[in-house]
Amino acid sequence: MNERTYIVAQLGARMRYAVARILEESGQLERLYTDIFAARGWPRLLNLLPHSLRPKAVNRLLSRIPQGIPRGRITAFNDFGYEYARRRNSSAREGRFPVHLWAGKEFCRRILNAGLGAAEGVFTFNSAGLELLQAARREGRKAVMEQTIAPMRVELQLLGAEAGQFPEWEGSTESAGASAYCDREEEEWETADLILCGSEFVRDGIAQRGGPVEKCVVVPYGVDVTNAKAESRKLKAEMGGQPLRVLTVGAVGLRKGSPYVLEAARQMKGKAEFRMVGGIGVTREAEAQLREHLELTGAVPGTELARHFAWADVFLLPSLCEGSATVTYEALAHGLPVICTPHTGSVVRDSVEGFIVPIRDAAVIVDRLQRLRDDSDLLTQMSRNAAARAQEFTVAAYGDRLTAALRVSCSN
Repeated sequence: MNERTYIVAQLGARMRYAVARILEESGQLERLYTDIFAARGWPRLLNLLPHSLRPKAVNRLLSRIPQGIPRGRITAFNDFGYEYARRRNSSAREGRFPVHLWAGKEFCRRILNAGLGAAEGVFTFNSAGLELLQAARREGRKAVMEQTIAPMRVELQLLGAEAGQFPEWEGSTESAGASAYCDREEEEWETADLILCGSEFVRDGIAQRGGPVEKCVVVPYGVDVTNAKAESRKLKAEMGGQPLRVLTVGAVGLRKGSPYVLEAARQMKGKAEFRMVGGIGVTREAEAQLREHLELTGAVPGTELARHFAWADVFLLPSLCEGSATVTYEALAHGLPVICTPHTGSVVRDSVEGFIVPIRDAAVIVDRLQRLRDDSDLLTQMSRNAAARAQEFTVAAYGDRLTAALRVSCSN
């Protein structure tokens, strides 16, 4: 059976363009459309800046070169990408929803003007593909989308409740354009032939919103961490009273459950050391509270994450809303037991590679951390289990799952 070929339309470099790379390797990629390609146009000029003088944002932009995809199959709208970045950076004034709505529509408009060529299907991502999905359906092409996180209406409901509990953390809850954004996302579900979800949590969110759950297929992700040496990690065979090292990676804020990391750090003072790696999106008052009890590094390049994973004994991510957080896969690959919530969408099995804890429950987090601190055998066994579990969720394994899901959809 011949495989269907796809146009992949992707804003940003999510998962390092894994979908496009997988489709290229399987002979199914017609073209990758994206907003920035650092090897063409004005982004190349940024290479003239001495590396020591480059801001982190510039280094991130210069990494926007899809690997494993022939350059002849890549079309990037760099001028649009620049304007999108500019608007995102000023979104405090405009609001994030109007910016993302504009970007999704403009991205689709440019792709349709450039043409879909001989592609037999389109592959889009939530909020940035409605017009492409509509065009595909009109023209008899397959319309596939990935819902990368739980539906926005679900996220807003969760974060609205959280903001009421912690009003001093992130200020006022944004609402401008939110309804239109949610409507667009939900219209994409109705238009698509297939909705890929990274976790059951995402699919359950679509069901909660009355969406077409019969179109949903859960396809967990995968990561490759070639420098992770989980089996040879220096585990604390004897804790000897040393503090347990607890790592969290992700934007510091309400969605990631940061208040509960703070409360766990307070309760385990002297028994555990906590480090949070990621951009800081909270008020100065909340940041001051965090710094009093744990280490904040701010955002770091992806190339630096390995040393933070190597520092840690345990990975903690008590998120309220995710899709399927890839940092949990990375933590497993580094041999770290993972403590996370069901809303993290992880592949962690409770009491095997770590613990699944309820959202908004610092007491349970503390209990599980204390268990790992007090029982070195448990810590060692969970670390080994984590490394073994990671082998089931490599990028290659993700590719097999993804192409299998697309193949089944082609036969329907």
